[in-house]
Amino acid sequence: MAGHSHDHDHDHSTLSEMDVRVRALETLLTQKGYIDPAAIDRIIETYETEVGPHNGAKVVAKAWAEPEFKAWLLKDATAAIASLGFTGRQGEHMVAVENTPEQHNMVVCTLCSCYPWTVLGLPPVWYKSAAYRSRAVLEPRKVLGDFGVALPESTRIRVWDSTAEVRYLVLPKRPAGTEHLSQAELASLVSRDAMIGTALV
Repeated sequence: MAGHSHDHDHDHSTLSEMDVRVRALETLLTQKGYIDPAAIDRIIETYETEVGPHNGAKVVAKAWAEPEFKAWLLKDATAAIASLGFTGRQGEHMVAVENTPEQHNMVVCTLCSCYPWTVLGLPPVWYKSAAYRSRAVLEPRKVLGDFGVALPESTRIRVWDSTAEVRYLVLPKRPAGTEHLSQAELASLVSRDAMIGTALV
C-alpha cells in the first residue's frame, strides 16, 4: 500500500496499541523468567529466513514446472503442499487459487490476520492493518494500484477472505520466457506478495 515502507528506523511513538501490549507482555514474561528473548528472536528468524515465503515459492515453482502437481494443488492444496513437507500451524486447510489473464486473485483476512505461516512465513505488517483489511474488499483495484500492480480493466479481481478454517495461496501467472529455468530458479522469482496477490511475478 502507499505507506508500507521498509525503513527500519522506527519511531516508537507510532506503535499500535497491539504492538505496545505485545512489548509490555514480552517484557513482563522476560522479567519473570518465563521466556528467553533470544529464543523468541530465533523463532522469528526461522520464520523469516527458513520457513518464510521460500516454502510457498517452492510450491509455486513445482506447480509451474509439473502440470500434474499443479492440477493436484488446485484440487487439494492441503495434500499437495503437505507432500512437500510443509504442514503445521495455520496451514492445515489450504486452498490454491490461480491467477489467469481473466482473473487476478488477492487474499485478505477481514476479521483479523489469518495467514498460512507454513508456506508464507510471517505476515507482513500491512496485511494485518485495518486499512488493508477493509480496502482490499471495498476497492481491490485501487489497493493493487497502491502496490504498483496495474491490471487490464478486463481482468476480474477476486478477493478471498482467509478464516480460521481456510487459508489461501495465490498461484501467480508464470512469466513468459522461463521455460528453461530450473525449479530452484523459478522459485527465486516468486515473492511473498505475489502469493498473497498484491504483486506480480
